Amino acid sequence: MGKATRITQILFLISLLSKQILSQDVGEHVAARTVKQEEGHAHKVHCSRERSRAAWQAIEEYLMPFVEREQYQISSKCRLHPSNDLFRDQEEHKIHVDINEWKCGYCKKHFRAEKYLDQHFDNRHYNLLNISDGKCLADLCGALHCDFMMDSKSTKTKCNPAAVAKNRHLCESLADSCFPLNQGPSASRLHELFLHQFCDAHTCSGKRNLFPKGGKKTTSVFYLAISILTMMMIPLFYLIVYLHQSEMRKGTQELRRISKVGKKTKPS
Repeated sequence: MGKATRITQILFLISLLSKQILSQDVGEHVAARTVKQEEGHAHKVHCSRERSRAAWQAIEEYLMPFVEREQYQISSKCRLHPSNDLFRDQEEHKIHVDINEWKCGYCKKHFRAEKYLDQHFDNRHYNLLNISDGKCLADLCGALHCDFMMDSKSTKTKCNPAAVAKNRHLCESLADSCFPLNQGPSASRLHELFLHQFCDAHTCSGKRNLFPKGGKKTTSVFYLAISILTMMMIPLFYLIVYLHQSEMRKGTQELRRISKVGKKTKPS
């Protein structure tokens, strides 16, 4: 009876010790997981990098060529100004070395694709983001047609009048704040251009005409085609000139031969 009691006590102590060790181990795992979650939450930026990139692409391609032509300085208070893009500095530190090679401009590390470089920025260079001002260019996507920039072949969706009205209001407020009508002729022209280029497409009636004034992409493609055509025509032109001169020389030589034959004296 005494031996059985001691065995029971030993088994009870082993069971109690096992529970304590298991509880401690689980607690450590929970604590570690909590720390990781907190760290992940600390590095979470509530601003879409992808949509911010699409918004900047629309600004750069379909607005900035006209701003540069007018030699107009956009105020830093304008939400379209580069300083109001949370990711602008990081985007400018991307180096596209080759088709499948990207390089970080901060630490010079190489990556196979842009998405991996984006992840690197989020993990290693998060401290370079100034998140205190809450500047998120993606917030303007409704006005700037980011969905089209991200997928120009996207299928048509049913028009939502409320969303269209909201986006048009945002678009017109950008035109008013970035290109005030009382700031001179250049601002007035850019104000009208912005309305026509971006805002008029926010409608449920009629056909949407996105970026009717064109932009950097259209212009560059046009000049590229002209340049290629010119480079092809120059050698052709010189070839025609060369052949023409060759024919002229042959003709001159033939005339000289005929002339010499005509001058020979007839035998008596």
